[in-house]
Amino acid sequence: MKRLENKIAIITGGAAGIGMATAVKFIEEGAKVIIWDLNDEKGAALASSLGAMFMKVNTSNYAEIEAAAKAVNDKFGRIDILVNNAGITRDSTLRKMTVEQWQQVIDVNLSGVFYCTKIISEYMLANNYGRILNASSVVGLYGNFGQTNYVATKAGLIGMTKTWARELGRKGITVNAVAPGFIATEMVAAMPENVIETMKAKVPIGRLGDPKDIANVYAFLASDEASYINGATISVDGGMTV
Repeated sequence: MKRLENKIAIITGGAAGIGMATAVKFIEEGAKVIIWDLNDEKGAALASSLGAMFMKVNTSNYAEIEAAAKAVNDKFGRIDILVNNAGITRDSTLRKMTVEQWQQVIDVNLSGVFYCTKIISEYMLANNYGRILNASSVVGLYGNFGQTNYVATKAGLIGMTKTWARELGRKGITVNAVAPGFIATEMVAAMPENVIETMKAKVPIGRLGDPKDIANVYAFLASDEASYINGATISVDGGMTV
């Protein structure tokens, strides 16, 4: 039997990068996957190729999340797994960062995760079962130049993960975070080669991570094999932060 056999899993920001790799992995492990993303074209194409379900959802819009979560629950009768993967960057130094840049990142990366978890956890509570996985980052642990807004959200997710683990654990719901290091997503691949080489040099095992490396950890944490892991933040960074 596959690790996620017939589990109902929502993956936000699932149309590309780590979200896409997670959708592929979860399907391989037997889950029924619902991809939430704003990119209609990529999301629908991926869902079609995987045999998954796609819904265009803005995770910074509470009403949209309510409607989408209800539709998923009505269709499948439950929601077992939530991967809060959707996120954006609007990088700038403190002195140059605009209020708009700050708020955009807070709305998606922090408030959006709060909205999704608040709404979807109610469906999990009804069944006394759930796996909630939050996409943090190593920068949430150690900071990063020019990313005040992004770092604030990723550090905030670690705190929310610990709080929700305490509040929901006794109800059969575990909440954990994953903190990726330098991962070879499409965004990273578009960077200059010298920048990529500098990034690699900071990683003890000498390479960037593959999105599959993160997806594999998500799949484990979403499975019953990880039923006693709760409130943890797992760094998947090739030893970069050692």
